[in-house]
Amino acid sequence: MEYKGKVVAGLLTATCVFSIIALILSAVDVKDVFLPPGTKYGLVFDAGSTHTALYVYQWPADKENGTGIVSQVESCTVNGSGISSYADDPAGAGASLKPCLDKAMAVIPVEQQWQTPTYLGATAGMRLLREQNSTKAEQVFAEVSKAIREFPVDFRGAQILTGNEEGSFGWITVNYLLETLIKFSFAGKWEHPQNTEVLGALDLGGASTQITFQPGVTIEDKNTSVLFRLYGTNYSLYTHSYLCYGQIQASKRLMAALHQDGSYVQNISHPCYPKGYQENMTIAEIYDSPCVPTPSMLSPAQILTVTGTGNPAACRTAILKLFNFTCGANRTCGFDGVYQPPVRGQFFAFAGFYYTFSFLNLTGQQSLSHVNATVWDFCNKNWSELVETFPQNKEHLHTYCVVGLYILTLLVDGYKFDEHTWNNIHFSQKAGNADIGWTLGFMLNLTNMIPTEALEHVKGQQPSLWAGAISFIVLAIVAGLVAILLQCFWKSK
Repeated sequence: MEYKGKVVAGLLTATCVFSIIALILSAVDVKDVFLPPGTKYGLVFDAGSTHTALYVYQWPADKENGTGIVSQVESCTVNGSGISSYADDPAGAGASLKPCLDKAMAVIPVEQQWQTPTYLGATAGMRLLREQNSTKAEQVFAEVSKAIREFPVDFRGAQILTGNEEGSFGWITVNYLLETLIKFSFAGKWEHPQNTEVLGALDLGGASTQITFQPGVTIEDKNTSVLFRLYGTNYSLYTHSYLCYGQIQASKRLMAALHQDGSYVQNISHPCYPKGYQENMTIAEIYDSPCVPTPSMLSPAQILTVTGTGNPAACRTAILKLFNFTCGANRTCGFDGVYQPPVRGQFFAFAGFYYTFSFLNLTGQQSLSHVNATVWDFCNKNWSELVETFPQNKEHLHTYCVVGLYILTLLVDGYKFDEHTWNNIHFSQKAGNADIGWTLGFMLNLTNMIPTEALEHVKGQQPSLWAGAISFIVLAIVAGLVAILLQCFWKSK
């Protein structure tokens, strides 16, 4: 009996010793440990003049010098045309967004959806509709807002971006993606890059075009100046948006000018369309926006026949007439009398600039003379030759000459690039895994206004000490259980 008592006492003593050791180990070298930051999400609809796209962004809940480190995790192109095309069917505009919202909900964790800021930004297409019929524009916005509110997100409104906002947010996107604003260093920290020049941004949409850059001189016209503070650094930028100079509206203005130069006859000879190409269109298809007001004597239903003549020299002459290159005294300007300092530094040209030059295989830093020769050579090809060479692109094939020459005119005569600065333009649509456009810049700037979440902290210690404490706790439990089991067993005997 005495032997059994000693065994139980020994086991109980071991239990106590193991427990004390575990307690000591668990109290040694305890520190406050911050948990990894949570993730926030944001949704931005880009409601352009030709189409709408939804972008899903995420960023850590803590920020670097007040601005989030944002990445694109999903994108979705909405079926159909831009929301401005639903002026006579506003409910259709709202319904068109729902499949992309469903796709976004599959990406964002359910518990975070209700706190996901969601925006819809409309650009030049809705600017034109608002000028044309403000009531219809409001109805479209009401329907898209209603559709978005049916989803469990923090919808913060639909708005029409100003041209300067569209241009400057595109500039933020370009420079963020190309790491001129902030960069992850070898030291494992986010840092402002030293001795790095920011890049300019060139955007060509369907209804407007934007130029934004950091000039080397004081900006003389405050209406073209914008100031941003990003990652603790201030940026003073020149930016301007030219409404009605997007590629679609410019093409319509050109068609209307050719029609008017021909004394409004039913047959239009188009020097920018390939020789042998012909199409019919109504007056309403040409004169359908504030950029191209309808002459009162024309019937909207009247059908016109457009015949291509494939004459690049005459095409360029006609395109030049769309611009007013007169500048005021003692003033540098781009066109239409708008102040613009000389272009400076490297530029990224995206959207319509990229799509057309990509088709023409001109995105590889070719010289201005090579680009000019390539576009003119394309414009000299007849329609049957083009269809045989590019059978998959027949729908838009007749437009590449007019848009190609328009881009050259806009960049060289309008924005004042020359043979020396031309190679500073980089034509691209993506950088890293993200699309270049205004939406990412919008979300980055927005994170300046979203409060930073305080990092959660817990008590923690070295893994080896923690493992040792757990081991002695297990030993104490085992010793205690064995003592209890032996005591019970011997008592029953």
